[in-house]
Amino acid sequence: MLDPRVSKQAKIIVDYSLNLKPGEEVVINATVEAIPLVREIVREIVEREAYPLLIRLDEESITEAFYKHAPRSVLTHVSTVEKEIIEKANASVSIIAPSHTKPLVDIDPEKLKIRAQARQELNKIFLERSARGELKWVVTIYPTKALAQEAGMSILEYEDFVFHALYADSPNPVEEWIRIGRELSKIAEFLNKTRELRFQGPGIDLSLSVDGRRWISDDGRNNMPGGEVFTGPVEDSVEGFVEFEYPAIWRGVEVEGVKLVFRNGRVVEASARRGEEFLKKMINTDEGASRLGEIAFGLNYNITRHSKEILFDEKIGGTIHMALGASYPETGGRNISSIHWDLIKDMRNGRVYADGTLIYGNGRFLIS
Repeated sequence: MLDPRVSKQAKIIVDYSLNLKPGEEVVINATVEAIPLVREIVREIVEREAYPLLIRLDEESITEAFYKHAPRSVLTHVSTVEKEIIEKANASVSIIAPSHTKPLVDIDPEKLKIRAQARQELNKIFLERSARGELKWVVTIYPTKALAQEAGMSILEYEDFVFHALYADSPNPVEEWIRIGRELSKIAEFLNKTRELRFQGPGIDLSLSVDGRRWISDDGRNNMPGGEVFTGPVEDSVEGFVEFEYPAIWRGVEVEGVKLVFRNGRVVEASARRGEEFLKKMINTDEGASRLGEIAFGLNYNITRHSKEILFDEKIGGTIHMALGASYPETGGRNISSIHWDLIKDMRNGRVYADGTLIYGNGRFLIS
């Protein structure tokens, strides 16, 4: 019997996140594990007289086989068919639902780097269409045994964790997200008047300029669950250091105990207890990979613990996160890179100052 929370999640995606209209064409990217959710999303799409343009179901061993056997000519290939879809689709749904969380752990990082660089053109088209309002998109998650195991939870415990983060366990989740959206917009409007931020606390003393940049509230339209406000810092303004308690994860590769030191906006020192070589290689992916493309506050207080899944972890209430690499153009950020790697910092014992005034303490904004 289908969990009714799955049906609610599909309704959230179609009615709230994408707000689909008749005739719009939707691309769905998922794994075979997510078929129950895909089926419900397709039902919601067609009931609204929209059209599921492409349903692409993947599986981790197939992805591993691609990277393991692909020569450089294949890794650098950019599909004209995929480019056409990205240029023309009205909406995109991506569902995280792995059966294995580390399929690429044995793949040479150089291959991942080459592929990421080749796909930079496609990523640029995607982000630019999104910034112009031409492409609606959302990334969501479906609970799997692999994700539960990775998070250190039982299967049923993890399902409850996921659906609680989505507010799919509430009587009317769409109304909940509308309420959350109003709260996040208020914070974003306040931060849009800010010129400089300083973060202080255990393992952090970092300052950066956000002057002229736009703060955006992630209210569940692009990420479901949502629950953050973010912008792109002025590229050469980041100064100081930050240590991350949580592991930084890139496509299944975990780097633990990351410490970064910034000067004039660039990482000048990078270290880690585990995975330091991988960290440094990623920072050297391209010119923009050593700068921050994003700074954000996690504000989903239905998420209270780390799960090793960035879609949840970057929203943990009482955290901040910063991304090495590409900026989101709609923020006014100008950093260009083939990577966008989020790293999460616990601020539940920290403080944030805006233009010298304390605005955030112990994991919550102090503004009224």
